Amino acid sequence: MSSSFSSRMTRRGFALGALAGAGVTAACGNGIGNSNAAKIDARVDATLSQMYSQYPGAVTLAEKSTGMLIMPLVTEAGFFVGGAFGRGALRIDGVTVDYYSTVKGNAGLQIGAQQYAHVLFFMTQDALSNFRRSSGWAAGADLEYVLRDEGNSLAADTNTLNAPILAAVFAQAGLRLGATLEGTKYTRIIP
Repeated sequence: MSSSFSSRMTRRGFALGALAGAGVTAACGNGIGNSNAAKIDARVDATLSQMYSQYPGAVTLAEKSTGMLIMPLVTEAGFFVGGAFGRGALRIDGVTVDYYSTVKGNAGLQIGAQQYAHVLFFMTQDALSNFRRSSGWAAGADLEYVLRDEGNSLAADTNTLNAPILAAVFAQAGLRLGATLEGTKYTRIIP
């Protein structure tokens, strides 16, 4: 009788110990105390500087927007099945308020890889609020592009400026043509 009791205690002890160990391990990876946020902010600053120097009209968009999501480096690759990943920051009035990751998956005839930066300009408070409230916001057809596919100038006119969200895709490098944001999902993260 005592051997069956001790074997049950051992199993219970093991199970409780494993659960406690999993909890401690999960808490260690929460991002507190690392420098990931500072790295993202430095990349965001460099991306904004590059965009403003290459496309001076972006300064006006930034001033008129209620917030901007800046993704400094998105890496996209595909061989029939493809995907993309990047991390960036949401800034309101020039201050980082949240960090986001972006993921995209696609399938079809494709081959190659590329890297690019993109900025989403939220032109209305409603668009910004909807983005921030969602648990995972997906870019869709409601996005208006002001800069895309290695354009030489910012294509913002009175029609485009009425759109709730404007997108600028720039600094493309790689062997894959065209970068679109449709189907891209953004999720808030703790870097």
